[in-house]
Amino acid sequence: MSGPIYEPRGAAKEYGDYAVNIYTGCPHRCWYCFAPGVLHRTVEEFHGRVEPRNILVPLERQLDTGDYAGKTIHLCFTCDPYPTGYDTTPTREVIKRIKAAGAHVQILTKGDGSRDFDLLDGGDWYGMTLTGGGMKAEPGAMPIPLRLEQLAMAKERGIKTWVSFEPVLDAHHVLRLIKDCNDIFDRVKIGKLNYHPSDIEWPDFGRRAEALCQELGLDYTIKESLRREMER
Repeated sequence: MSGPIYEPRGAAKEYGDYAVNIYTGCPHRCWYCFAPGVLHRTVEEFHGRVEPRNILVPLERQLDTGDYAGKTIHLCFTCDPYPTGYDTTPTREVIKRIKAAGAHVQILTKGDGSRDFDLLDGGDWYGMTLTGGGMKAEPGAMPIPLRLEQLAMAKERGIKTWVSFEPVLDAHHVLRLIKDCNDIFDRVKIGKLNYHPSDIEWPDFGRRAEALCQELGLDYTIKESLRREMER
């Protein structure tokens, strides 16, 4: 059955088996964002027009099949489930329906999702993107200290936490975050900056990041594009 729940392809498949995109755009204005190109929209249109997609009814139809019970559904790939400055009730309603169907959510955001912690449990994942690039790279997103604070809050409530270190913009800062903040996340995924120039020595960074994760006993994934650089 076709509907808002879909199976990601390519590099996105490394994040999960199923996904839902809730909004038409994102106001965070990350300069490295891949979504405008994927959606064939201009950068200004994507960042300036953020509306909830009309997906609740078809979402319920898919969930009612029972095919997703026990599965984990990623929120979101081509938008942020918590766009800063917008009403995020649509995200809350999506989570309610997914949970009611016996499925789990894997959230990835740069916004404030703390209002929905009451809906999540130990079968769910709450994640933040941290690139090491600072707020100049993500001017519309929630400040990084608040992202770390929310990860700590989620973990304290028994929600599983994770960090997407992708794309890495500042290798030194990312390594420091892994070393200093690993007690507040349960899993990390690490990936290089693609489709843009970078002065990061990817093989060296990848090996250092992997060695650090192993030293700390972290559950980690090196994304395929970075792994290829490490194996050159």
